[in-house]
Amino acid sequence: MVSLKSADLNAPRRQAIDAMKASLSPEQWARNAAFVAELRREISAHPVSRHPAIDILNRGVLDHDAMRLIHLEYRHAIVQIFTDALLAAQMQSRQLEPRLAPASKMAGRFLLTLNVLDEFGFRPGKDTEGYYRGNPACAHYPLFEAVLDDYGVSADDRATFKPTAIATEVRSFLEDAYGSYVDVSALLAVAEEEVILFSPPLRRATGALGLGVDDGYYYVHGVSDDDTAEAADDDHEDDLWFILTQAITEDQFDHVRRISLEYCDLWVRFWDEQLALAGAAETSAA
Repeated sequence: MVSLKSADLNAPRRQAIDAMKASLSPEQWARNAAFVAELRREISAHPVSRHPAIDILNRGVLDHDAMRLIHLEYRHAIVQIFTDALLAAQMQSRQLEPRLAPASKMAGRFLLTLNVLDEFGFRPGKDTEGYYRGNPACAHYPLFEAVLDDYGVSADDRATFKPTAIATEVRSFLEDAYGSYVDVSALLAVAEEEVILFSPPLRRATGALGLGVDDGYYYVHGVSDDDTAEAADDDHEDDLWFILTQAITEDQFDHVRRISLEYCDLWVRFWDEQLALAGAAETSAA
């Protein structure tokens, strides 16, 4: 039994990963990790990782109306539901038991919580009263809503917005995975990869229009080694792949590969549509 009086509370991510590894045999972990590593290689080579939208956004050539629409579409496709998916994964980790030992679900929930804490507006450290630091106004969803404010999107505009079919398809694909711990964890990992790929270009394109990007939503999205942001999406993506490594079984490999790549395919179509709506001349850039 761990003594609460002397428990090591340092390096929480590493401790959670070690606990997940310990829940499987070394052979099971190695087999699952090899599958996940290969899947990550396939995703990194997928056309979405070199989509023309990345270069176009980085060059800041899209006008205000195009970027306004892209943000409304992106909001519908992923921003509004991202924490819903994280919380679905939290709940569905119960599917690990009884296949694994009692309480095996807690290490994955622990890692998911680190992601959730960032998403909900908590910060590392203690406040002036020795309690957790955080503010719901710093949660990522309302920070994105503030970006829409900067783009001049009214509350009525948001309420009456009609997303494209592909934006709804991207959203529904993740929502349909909420009932499966393995599926939702895999798709969340892919979604984090999309955030890593497209948040910095979206930030540059927004900044090119004279809107502030040195604080708020774009300050907390990207990778941990970006000196211009306070972001950890790469850490959270790694955590989700570790979660999948613990959760998956060999008979699920083909299914998880299929849905992960299908989700990437949907994101390609999403960005194709955004460029088409922004103007046909820009879609030819590759």
